Amino acid sequence: MSLTNEIIKQRLQEKFPDQVTAFEEPYGMLTFEAPKNHNLKVLQFLFDDGELRFQFLTDLCAVHYPDQPGRELAVVYHLHNLIDNVRIRFKVFTDIASPDVYTATSLYSTANWMERETFDFYGVNFVGHPNLKRILNVDEMDYFPLRKEFPLEDQTRRDKDDEMFGRGGSIN
Repeated sequence: MSLTNEIIKQRLQEKFPDQVTAFEEPYGMLTFEAPKNHNLKVLQFLFDDGELRFQFLTDLCAVHYPDQPGRELAVVYHLHNLIDNVRIRFKVFTDIASPDVYTATSLYSTANWMERETFDFYGVNFVGHPNLKRILNVDEMDYFPLRKEFPLEDQTRRDKDDEMFGRGGSIN
């Protein structure tokens, strides 16, 4: 029997009846979320379960939602079952004032640099990470550049001609 989204959802609901929620299937990929203090329990279950076998971490990233108080930062895990060729997306949300999420480095070695990058650009503090420091930006940086707290363009610049970028003026 092949592994389906319905089987994965059922197994998660059996194991974590009230913790795993918000099931969706955008473009056929099962997506769900859990409280941030359960991220390791859910990841460990997905890794260890003999039927599920999500033992490959494809990607780990963050998203900033400034309009969701208490849930401003999401850590998103993309997991892959290589045997059945099934992919899922798992999200945990955290408050931007205390962006602490447990590290997944003990379970997935690939999480090491992905968590460092996520820390570097979004400020997520991965508790228990063996070497959580900036990986691409300079150490002196006192902000996190991918958060939506900053304007995309410097509004004080006068050396730009908006017409060159398809803004303003008439299009002939």
